[in-house]
Amino acid sequence: MIIRKAELLITAAKKEQYPETVVPEIAFAGKSNVGKSSMINAMLNRKSLARTSSQPGKTQTVNFYNINDMLNFVDLPGYGYAKVSKTEQEKWAKMIDTYLHNRPQLREIILLVDIRHEPSKNDIQMYEWIKSCGYTGYVIAAKADKLSRSQQIRSVAVIKKTLGIKESNFIIPFSAVSKNGVEEMWTLFEQLLGFEKEEK
Repeated sequence: MIIRKAELLITAAKKEQYPETVVPEIAFAGKSNVGKSSMINAMLNRKSLARTSSQPGKTQTVNFYNINDMLNFVDLPGYGYAKVSKTEQEKWAKMIDTYLHNRPQLREIILLVDIRHEPSKNDIQMYEWIKSCGYTGYVIAAKADKLSRSQQIRSVAVIKKTLGIKESNFIIPFSAVSKNGVEEMWTLFEQLLGFEKEEK
């Protein structure tokens, strides 16, 4: 997709703050500091549209980004950050649950995991939650630039086994640094949303 326009629409803490847009939405879930903001910046070819931080737990709201007035990316709060209080973790979980069940324009939820590590218990729970909500179960294996090609293949096999994924093409190695995976992700999104004919 040619990015002609990309902007942060709103950061929402509750349903009443969601933007009144009707374009399809793709949401991204993942543990704190897995690289969701960096991935969004890489996908949109922007350096700092989505705020990144070395401090886990930075995204504490549901963030809506509009692309070309055709599509919204939705960055969900990160989970599993131990230094955040249990009350705060429960608040974030409720925020995610509220979004997932109150947004009819949501077309797909993509789970981000760190390609260097076996998916955690929280990752497994989130993946099962995504599947139980009726979504396909695509996974972005982020930070792929940290591994060699052969290491990536082994890591993808571990992710596939741990999450119980049957289709190998459901896991896409991705690097916000090298932009590896950007083209594959846009191809997937265009297919999911039926944008291919409009953009070619």
